[in-house]
Amino acid sequence: MCSSDLAREGEADNVLAIVRKYLPQAQQEPWVHAFRIHRSVTEPNKFFFYEVFRDEEGFASHQQTPHFKELIQGQALAKLVRRERTQHRFAMAA
Repeated sequence: MCSSDLAREGEADNVLAIVRKYLPQAQQEPWVHAFRIHRSVTEPNKFFFYEVFRDEEGFASHQQTPHFKELIQGQALAKLVRRERTQHRFAMAA
């Protein structure tokens, strides 16, 4: 899953503080293969989430964790102007 998020003006540092609390917890989930959060160096209000889960069930379980509900749903989302999420699968050569 990838997510491109744009923080409201004046909220980028608050979003950063939230994701700094959130990231280590998300990375410890048993269904997570990779979890990275990036902040743009040229546009500091932009954040990019790169998340790889074991399967669809793992992704669904991730969204039910207390840290997701508290930090992302409960705090971060209100500080965003835009959130664009896309899901991807690994492309395998035949």
